[in-house]
Amino acid sequence: MTSEETSALLLLELRRLADAVERLAGPSPASNDWNSANCFVWTPANAWLQPVPRPNRIALTLIRGVDHVRDILHENTLRFAEGFAANNVLLWGARGMGKSSLVKAVHEDVRTASGTSLKLVEVHREDIHTLPVLLDILKAAPHRIILFCDDLSFDHDDTAYKSLKAALDGGIEGRPENVLFYATSNRRHLLPRHMMENEQSTAINPSEAVEEKVSLSDRFGLWLGFHKCSQDDYLAMIDGYADHFDLGLARDVLHREALEWATTRGGRSGRVAWQYIQDAAGRLRKPLDQR
Repeated sequence: MTSEETSALLLLELRRLADAVERLAGPSPASNDWNSANCFVWTPANAWLQPVPRPNRIALTLIRGVDHVRDILHENTLRFAEGFAANNVLLWGARGMGKSSLVKAVHEDVRTASGTSLKLVEVHREDIHTLPVLLDILKAAPHRIILFCDDLSFDHDDTAYKSLKAALDGGIEGRPENVLFYATSNRRHLLPRHMMENEQSTAINPSEAVEEKVSLSDRFGLWLGFHKCSQDDYLAMIDGYADHFDLGLARDVLHREALEWATTRGGRSGRVAWQYIQDAAGRLRKPLDQR
């Protein structure tokens, strides 16, 4: 083998080695562009904030039956966007009552009404353990940011809640001043009741075990409860959607169909109301352009 052939073979092996090292190291961090959108989704694999140019949301005026919590969340968000003190928020309660829809709608309403550059970043439940990395990125941003986790809860053997506790208020640095955390959950205390009871029964000091679990919810300054809606609230949601999208159905027909739909779905909620509207609009060949 000539020296040229040896050199070529060595160069090939070096390239293979370099490629293997790159694969082991994983993808390089992405370049995040805050000007590309107002909403983002956190992708921890490459530390990327994925822009969402057309977020899935509805207008704030279309969210009915939760006026009290809507006003509290709106005021808290407005204060934060304007640079004043505000609280982390836990929106908890009945399924399908618009918890996540309210967060997204309030963000958009506050952003446009106040003229601020408020950003919304969604972090998936399974990525909670990466919060320290995400907060390092967010604290350097020239914007105020709502960090949002939908359907947050923890299983009995899940320790990621400790990362969340530290990210919210704990640690030396604490939560960055330009970041606020909003979460939705069906549970008020985020952890299963049986988990808290098991901890209590096996602990040397049972009260301390319960305090450890409940203290996660205590990191949220505001607890906003969502309860199952009445028939009047449900029909008000239906009327609001029907008027907004100009469905053209007579009110008595609209109400009769909507109530029948709720019966087949096993209950009334904002989600059920929206599903009926989608069905009715499809039958009537009416577009549902929410944006």
